[in-house]
This record gives sequence, structure tokens and C-alpha cells, in this order.
Amino acid sequence: MTKASTSTQNRGGLRISLVAAIVVIQAVAAVFFIADAAMDLAAGEWGLHIIAEVVIALALMAGVGLGAWQTRRMIEQSRRDEQTLKLARGAIADVITQRFSEWGLSDAESEVALFALKGFETGEIAGLRSVAEGTVRAQLTSIYAKAGVGSRHALASLFLDELIEIGPGEESSQPA
Repeated sequence: MTKASTSTQNRGGLRISLVAAIVVIQAVAAVFFIADAAMDLAAGEWGLHIIAEVVIALALMAGVGLGAWQTRRMIEQSRRDEQTLKLARGAIADVITQRFSEWGLSDAESEVALFALKGFETGEIAGLRSVAEGTVRAQLTSIYAKAGVGSRHALASLFLDELIEIGPGEESSQPA
């Protein structure tokens, strides 16, 4: 999991926790106002003060209900988003593996291409693979030729195009 997706997931969990905490505070406040109004009525008091407490308690109870419903929706959406993300990750991994196979990349070229797609520099790839930078440059040149592109950015765009949906009536920005 990347830092960005972990950060997004943490923010989503924080939002859910915040909404849940507000719901709990509202529930406690509603119980307080209901109990206070009930004690006042039991003591024989009646008036604008009691009516205000009852209205506030009802509003808080409505807030509790809506907050609980919203919390439930947020949790369900979070689960759906997580499942979608897992499917997307698997799909792009499948597309990458398929393209590497179609292009006839060797295992070493596939590994270098994957590092390049992940944004590693030539020197970093060489260090990770314990080979000379010249070897990595030669492998990248071979990968670009097999993929029919001229650069690392063009290689990445081949896979980015797989992720971008073109809507009805829209034209691709790729040259014909």
C-alpha cells in the first residue's frame, strides 16, 4: 500500500470516527435534556423552558438518527472503495503482465520495466538489481523498442491510457 492510499484510508477512518463521536455526544446530550425535562415535569413544572428542552431533545435525537445513518453509509462506502481499489490494482497488474508478455520482454527486462513504471531512476534500478547502470540503460532501450515507445514517460502513458475511460462523444488525445 502506498503512502498516499494509506493517508487517504486514515483520513476516511478519521472522518468516520469523528462522525461517530459527534453522534455519541448528541446522544448523551439528548438523554440529558430528556431526563431534565422528565424531572421538571415530575416536579410539576411546566412552561417555555420545558418545551425548549423537549424540542432540543427531539432535534438531538433526529441528529443522532441521521448521524448513525451517515456513519453506516460512510463505512459501507469505505468498504466498497477498498474493494474497488483492490480490483483496480489487480487489473492493472494483469494488464502490465500481459503487455510485458506481448512485447516479449525477458524476466530481467520485465523487472526493469516495472521499476521504471514505479518511477525509479536508472541508478536506483541498477542498485536494486545489482547490475551496472549501462546494463539498465541497454535494457530500457530494448524495452522501449519492444513496446514501440521512445521514453520512460511514453511507456508509462501506455498503461495510464488503460486506466482512463473515454466517455461517449469524447475523442482520445492520442495522435492517429
